[in-house]
Amino acid sequence: MKTIHKFRLEPGKEPTTLTLKEGYRVVRSEYIVPHKAVYLWVEQPLNVTTPTLERQFRVAYSGEPVPDSFEYLDTALDPFGPEAYHVFAIPAGEEELFNTASNGASNDAFSRQNWQHTAIS
Repeated sequence: MKTIHKFRLEPGKEPTTLTLKEGYRVVRSEYIVPHKAVYLWVEQPLNVTTPTLERQFRVAYSGEPVPDSFEYLDTALDPFGPEAYHVFAIPAGEEELFNTASNGASNDAFSRQNWQHTAIS
């Protein structure tokens, strides 16, 4: 069996880390006007023995540069505003670029946002 969970993402340079089941698949992203936020829907296996993975995602505005290695997933549009939000997956192994505690990188390069790390539904 499988299911789809919804996760809230915020635009900004700081990625969000999600704990997902191996074999997950991103199926949709959308900007939800009342919440003023981008949401990501992810299909995952329900089997409790399926190993989990930590994966990072980043939401970027149109025209905002991202590394070549980031994988584009989808675009969420604000139907009442000019903004487009582009969702990227950060490849496994590149997470350390954003782990400021372990590598001493400056936070000036990455603006802090409030990220939600758990499924909403």
